[in-house]
Amino acid sequence: MKRRSALALVLVVPAAAACGVAGGAGDYGALVSLHDEFLEFDRPAMENGLPDYRPETIERQRAGLDGFADRLGAIAPAGWPVAQQVDYLLVRARLNRLDFDLRIRRPWARDPGTYVDTVQRLAFHEFPLGEEELARLATQLGGVPGFLALARENLTDAGGELTMLALRNLVTADGVGHGHPYREAPPAGTLAWYADLVGQLESHHSELVPAARDAQAAVGDFHTWLTDSRDQMNAPAGLGRENYNWYLKYVAMMPFDWDDVNRIGDRELHRSWAFLELERNKNRGLPTVDPAPSADDYARRIREADEHVRKFLVDQDILTIPDYVGEFGTNVPWIVREGGRRNFWEEVQYRDPRPDHVHAVIPGHRFDALLRSRDDRPIRAAARDRGRSEGWAFYLEEMMLQAGLLDELPRTRELYYIFQIARAVRNRAEALMHTNQFNVQQAVDYMVDNTPFMDQDVARVDAEIYLKTPGSGIAYQMGKLQIEELLMDRALQLGEAFDLKEFHDEFLAAGWIPISLIRWEMTGHDDEVRDLFGRPPS
Repeated sequence: MKRRSALALVLVVPAAAACGVAGGAGDYGALVSLHDEFLEFDRPAMENGLPDYRPETIERQRAGLDGFADRLGAIAPAGWPVAQQVDYLLVRARLNRLDFDLRIRRPWARDPGTYVDTVQRLAFHEFPLGEEELARLATQLGGVPGFLALARENLTDAGGELTMLALRNLVTADGVGHGHPYREAPPAGTLAWYADLVGQLESHHSELVPAARDAQAAVGDFHTWLTDSRDQMNAPAGLGRENYNWYLKYVAMMPFDWDDVNRIGDRELHRSWAFLELERNKNRGLPTVDPAPSADDYARRIREADEHVRKFLVDQDILTIPDYVGEFGTNVPWIVREGGRRNFWEEVQYRDPRPDHVHAVIPGHRFDALLRSRDDRPIRAAARDRGRSEGWAFYLEEMMLQAGLLDELPRTRELYYIFQIARAVRNRAEALMHTNQFNVQQAVDYMVDNTPFMDQDVARVDAEIYLKTPGSGIAYQMGKLQIEELLMDRALQLGEAFDLKEFHDEFLAAGWIPISLIRWEMTGHDDEVRDLFGRPPS
């Protein structure tokens, strides 16, 4: 008889009972209290509805972080249940992340895009606005001139590649539209988005037009200043190998370093290309899968993909789909672009929605996020580890392929291998940018040259993310490999008692935490985490 799924259990147990909270100063209850206080402390300080990057605010964070680190060091988790020790390391990682941002990333001083991205998002609205949103926008628009004046004072160590990206984003559409409201003709960067905002307000909320014009002028002045200062803003944008390794170990809690990232990425790139060519050879002579010719046909393909995936998950005992799981929609909308061009995601998804549906919808991100939203554990419910979330979503692609989802869809198998290639090239692109061996354009060209269908716009948007946030590009590949290692560990431990559905349910029930911690909790193997309890060296 199969054991009852862990997923059905862990998310419904009251937090205090599940964690055995006692009442002493150095027990688990003290850890929960420290965590809750730190979440509030780590919340971005705001001034006029915009992030507060004043020097005195940054200094208060530095001093406050030391106090939290001292308090955490006074808590001794040895002897606690493993689940509680895992939570201790989650709190440690949160403190380490802020420490890294304050010492190394320093986006307020190194990245002009920190300011450009913030003010651009203020222009992203669908009109008309409700009363509360209108009031918030009025406050924010009024704060833009002072926010950008502060940027000029703060940007004392701006990276050359980061400055280039900020200047580009001020005057050029990214070609992808991540998080942007739909416009038939996408505005050309932040400056054009403010022209769009002024036009929208003239039609819907004329009382805000003066504030919007003042903000627009401030954005224009900042563009002029950034252009004039460009030659002096030439610091290395990458964080360096030692800092990158520190981040992977003490923040991401991954058992890899810079060398591992490159070696494994290259190996997976070779493997994925080999499998793609083998698949193409096997499928020679079969009809190709062409892009959907219309929005209606694409919608039909999405419905068929969703039905197919859900039925397969149930029929093959892949994982538990709780009764509360409903419809999720899609992750790649239908867009008709100028000249009929399609970006990378559209080239794949318009042919067959299954690759990204598995990754981003069900049983990937949207399904995963719904499960997480019902987690009420005091520390884990707040965890958002990228290696876990992206590693799981990428793992699902090849897992479902190997499990038989595409046995009757050989041409779609080719699309899955193209997705694998796209994840593999991210490793070298990210790692070499952080050691300043690739500039952004070189990283973009590397991804485009080595990935079928990849375009400059998608590659550039991705490269910008990876340069600004270490670990974000490699999270897919390295997280996937950690899950595969964990699956092997459990299969060896349990032997004939191993059950794939229970494995997946137990994994999901652990939360969005680093996979090294999930591995310790599920298997008892602490080799990847045992030296992470102390305050790490700078």
